[in-house]
Amino acid sequence: MSMFVVRPFQATTLAYWYGERDQLDLSPPYQRSSGVWSNTDKAFLIDSIINGYDIPKFYIADFSYVSSALNLKGRPYAVIDGRQRFEAIFDFLDNRFRLNNDMVYLGEERISLAGLLFNEIKEQFPKIAQRIENFNINVMSVLTDQEEKINDLFVRLNKSKPLTGAEVRSAMVGEVTRLIRQIAKSDFFKKYVSFNTKRKQDENVAAKILLIEHRSGFVDTKKVNLDRFAMEAALTETEFNNSAERVLEVLDAMCEIFEPGDSLLRSSGIVPLYYWLAKHYPNVDLRWEMQAFEEYRKDNPSTAPIAAYNKASRSTNDLLSYKVRYAVLEAFLKLEPGNSLPNNLVANLS
Repeated sequence: MSMFVVRPFQATTLAYWYGERDQLDLSPPYQRSSGVWSNTDKAFLIDSIINGYDIPKFYIADFSYVSSALNLKGRPYAVIDGRQRFEAIFDFLDNRFRLNNDMVYLGEERISLAGLLFNEIKEQFPKIAQRIENFNINVMSVLTDQEEKINDLFVRLNKSKPLTGAEVRSAMVGEVTRLIRQIAKSDFFKKYVSFNTKRKQDENVAAKILLIEHRSGFVDTKKVNLDRFAMEAALTETEFNNSAERVLEVLDAMCEIFEPGDSLLRSSGIVPLYYWLAKHYPNVDLRWEMQAFEEYRKDNPSTAPIAAYNKASRSTNDLLSYKVRYAVLEAFLKLEPGNSLPNNLVANLS
């Protein structure tokens, strides 16, 4: 029998959750990646706690009452909403960042806490440190065995927050979402790309590649298309494993082509194109060719094909953009040394 209950957790302090942090899963599948908040953001939260301001509720999946297949890591609790706040609290108590330099303690003007670590507060102002540890946070306990309910709650709680499309899709249920996460965990995304992945941008690119592979060619990869792909597939299709296996095979090959943290992979928008080239030109020294292309592009900005490539690069998720850029890159691969790209290269694309 399914259940879904949301109720207040017992009254708890920062010190309680700090002591229980190894019992708390901070990274269930629907969560944002860690490191989204800067140290300045984290310190502002601690400022609010020290000065007695109310902070938003935390929501946790509570597996301590009943066993559940959703408990992937065998821990009694998993964060639904509040990961960044929990991490900020734990990091501060671990002395990993200082309070902001403009922090003002409202309790007594002559006391300055600005720029201090937690252990420095404990040494200089033990009563304030104790007040931090004893600060009560409002935690809501969610009892359910339905993954879609947890995912839906996460999305609802974050509707007013600037979630990325990838973060919302990550909370969806279905085979496509699972495979996107699997692809994003490959060595290629973990070791070779150099674009920022803190907001699940790796999953965003993985979704684009999987969609392109599954459709056997370039398509629009705007947010609405990726969302529809995940949602419709979750409802109507169950077999995407073959497509995902092909993707992972090509990405493994790309690990042999590119370098760890490769500068050519600092833009997420180029990765689907490199993927398609690697798939169709497995015997070409792709990295050398693309490095040469970037130099050619820099030296020939006014030529018709390069101008078209640069213009298409402004809208990397459009079907026409994929076609134009791929045509230019493919023509460059076939270019004889000393020759120039033909000016009419992209004239008939539509």
